[in-house]
Amino acid sequence: MGPHPAVAAIRLAVRRVLHDILTEQTAERPREHVTVGSPPHERPSAPLVLVACSGGADSMALASALAFEAPKLGISAGGITVDHGLQPGSDLRAAEVVLRLRELGLDPVESVAVTVGRDGGPEAAARDARYAALDAAADRLGATAILLGHTRDDQAETVLLGLARGSGIRSLSGMAAVSGAGGRYRRPFLHIDRQTARKACMTQSLPVWDDPHNTDPAYTRSRLRHEGLPALEKALGKGVVEALARTAQLSRDDADALDAWASQAEASVRDASGLLECAKLYALPPAVRRRILRRAAIEAGAPAGSLFARHIEEVDRLITGWRGQGAINLPGKVVAQRQGGRLVIRQG
Repeated sequence: MGPHPAVAAIRLAVRRVLHDILTEQTAERPREHVTVGSPPHERPSAPLVLVACSGGADSMALASALAFEAPKLGISAGGITVDHGLQPGSDLRAAEVVLRLRELGLDPVESVAVTVGRDGGPEAAARDARYAALDAAADRLGATAILLGHTRDDQAETVLLGLARGSGIRSLSGMAAVSGAGGRYRRPFLHIDRQTARKACMTQSLPVWDDPHNTDPAYTRSRLRHEGLPALEKALGKGVVEALARTAQLSRDDADALDAWASQAEASVRDASGLLECAKLYALPPAVRRRILRRAAIEAGAPAGSLFARHIEEVDRLITGWRGQGAINLPGKVVAQRQGGRLVIRQG
């Protein structure tokens, strides 16, 4: 008799990602270093894959699947838990997670304590601290990849949050299956719902910790999870989460295509001195033109995280609604102005 369907689903998702990692590593490795027909454990530089685990159902299910699948492929599997220090006893909880990961057979396993700042609000600050810690751990341990337990439900919430920001199609594309420097972060569960992960934990008798922040109405994502999405499902029927996740993938494909178009078009709208020509920019579709403007502002020193759609729209009006208006001030002390049919974007 095979495993429970929920367990089979999470293992399959992880197996596919591990196969991708092995395929990528084989493609990068010099051919003479690979011994054809050698068993996995004899192949050089077997990759180390880490799971980022909070102790919650999603990441515990992911850890269990990694521990089961990695040895069969000759992959080393370890785990990292991040102690944000935001609740009393968080250090003890982190120690418990380390113990659980080691009981699954993962090695190395580490707990990393971080200090959460205040920039961008509590959720963003915690996220920034967490990823900085995970990056440092991957570098220290020489890990090829870090698996993250984001599910289809998390993806749906991310799409709705992006929609509320009104910042364009890229914000609707949600979380990427592969992200980070060199494709370090992998999200195997983006097509698996949260309930499947929880069932997989129950079936395997894995202890699960439910973070009280996930039900705290002070947090935007928590309100969306417990009030917003249920209200949408009540009004529109079941299937909203799946549809939003599908929207994320379609939006990502469209955004990637527009980014590629903008990259190719940028050279054709610059003059011999490298300045942007307004007439040539005007002839481009708005979605392509605004991507070129955004990239030019970032190259001039505007911080990407502070550069919003309204900033780019103001710069765009120098091209599409030119009435002799003055310079546009952008974040990072960057200034955009029109001079003799050219758009100049530079540090002020």
